[in-house]
Amino acid sequence: SSCPQRKPKITASRKLLLKSLMLAKAKECWEQEHEEREAEKVRYLAERIPTLQTRGLSLSALQDLCRELHAKVEVVDEERYDIEAKCLHNTREIKDLKLKVMDLRGKFKRPPLRRVRVSADAMLRALLGSKHKVSMDLRANLKSVKKEDTEKERPVEVGDWRKNVEAMSGMEGRKKMFDAAKSPTSQ
Repeated sequence: SSCPQRKPKITASRKLLLKSLMLAKAKECWEQEHEEREAEKVRYLAERIPTLQTRGLSLSALQDLCRELHAKVEVVDEERYDIEAKCLHNTREIKDLKLKVMDLRGKFKRPPLRRVRVSADAMLRALLGSKHKVSMDLRANLKSVKKEDTEKERPVEVGDWRKNVEAMSGMEGRKKMFDAAKSPTSQ
């Protein structure tokens, strides 16, 4: 009669084992990704920065090399400074726009919507534009109901229910109910 309890598809110990295996795999993947990133960084730097050959260079050649490196460093430093300035400008602008949005949200209240009576024709014309040519008379499609039919279906007036309960209480009430059930069949 009672519903048998369903056994879980996976035991708690199995679930714990699977979780630990998933964590170990995730850690392994993260470490591999970190190593790949470091290798990519080393490869990129090796590609961008050639090794310096300073052996056998004269003093004037070393000085020219130093000037060339300083010029490159200055160019990179200027680019970095420009990028930082752009970032700061953008973050300030974003902050100002957020403040403006907050101010605008507080100032304007949404007006309460007013109910507008629109005919079906006007609504279809607004939705469909010039495509709407057939006028729809929605009331013509409604079923006509005569007043006499509605009066027949109305329920009989129900009196005070407490009086009904008092009248039907006890053995006399049961007798009345029994008699009332008998009377329609005997007629």
